[in-house]
Amino acid sequence: MAGHIQDRWFKTETTPAGKTVKVKSDRYGTGLRYRARYVGPDGTEKSKSFRDREKRLAEKWLTHIEADMSRGQYVDPRTARTTFRQYAERWVKTHTGEINSREAAERRLRLHAYPHIGTRPLGSFKPEHIRDWIAALEATVPAESHRRIIVGTVSAALSAAVDDGLLSKNPCRARTVQLPKPGKPRVIPWTAAQTFGVRGALEPRFRATVDTGAGCGLRQGEIFGLSEDELDYEGGWLAVGHQLKRIRGKYVFALPKGGKVRDVPLPKAVGAALRDHAKEFPPVDVTLPWRTPDGPLVTKRLLFSGVEGNHVRVSNFNDHHWKAALAAAGIIPARKAGERYASAPEDGMHALRHFYASVLLDAGENIRALSQYLGHSDPGFTLRTYTHLMPSSEGRTRKAIDGLYR
Repeated sequence: MAGHIQDRWFKTETTPAGKTVKVKSDRYGTGLRYRARYVGPDGTEKSKSFRDREKRLAEKWLTHIEADMSRGQYVDPRTARTTFRQYAERWVKTHTGEINSREAAERRLRLHAYPHIGTRPLGSFKPEHIRDWIAALEATVPAESHRRIIVGTVSAALSAAVDDGLLSKNPCRARTVQLPKPGKPRVIPWTAAQTFGVRGALEPRFRATVDTGAGCGLRQGEIFGLSEDELDYEGGWLAVGHQLKRIRGKYVFALPKGGKVRDVPLPKAVGAALRDHAKEFPPVDVTLPWRTPDGPLVTKRLLFSGVEGNHVRVSNFNDHHWKAALAAAGIIPARKAGERYASAPEDGMHALRHFYASVLLDAGENIRALSQYLGHSDPGFTLRTYTHLMPSSEGRTRKAIDGLYR
């Protein structure tokens, strides 16, 4: 057994005859009687006190400590008293990646985890606590896919606590904990009629954004951050070197999502549309911080601008321009008087990327090239997202023969 157990109600004395006897100590009958003591891996003494008649519990506790040490699963009881919130707040500050990722993780923890499990000490976590919390999430977070992201953030924090020696195992990974399912719907790309219907419904200042999204596969932030010097009309290439982002209510320039700087083929039709747009709405110089609101200032000559002559304010564009065009094209219901447009999460500007992917796959483009053009970090993700859009062998056969007869 690791360590030993001290009986604080008795002390050992030696009689004049040299005999060792136990006598009552000054603490006899008061306070916790037994103190289990051991030396931890860090060389310092640890202890835990137990009541009278609990000596067997003290021995059992020391046995568990010894077993945990031998298995490499020992957790210092003092650090285990750190609450989930205390640890997670430190963890999220060191969260690697883009600042938006850190802020999103902090927001998920603050809104959905801390109110339920924030005060629980790390050392007390059991799978049942995670199961109860996940069940409670259903009342406040209807979307299963969103719940999965929240649970994933908590699991990442608990895994870090395991790595840091504050927790023996991650309760989120127990067999009895059923994680919410991804629930991601199958991508149904717009038709060409829908895509050009939305384009025609936008006011002229924003029509070429559809060409950039549907013809080059850019994300919304990359479209509104597109600068004049990134367009190689003669060579037929568009460089995606940065994007326009909103962080804590302030706009900044930053690298594309995942830092995926890339070159995308610029079709002649899209190049012509962008040239015409630049003639009617000349590019404007916009100066914003780089990456974070307090970052160094950089200036980009943006192809798309708002009516006030500055960068496009994305939330305003989505609410007052994009959704109006969706309604005009019959993709979402028309707005009732005095009300806002209906939510359209599947029909944001990201739908233009899905259209772009569907067109390229139908034309026979390979997944690796499409993944590169879209700026995905993994071709496997591209394949999982769009595999159902890839033409079947019989479809390619019909298309080839029909083309021959035409």
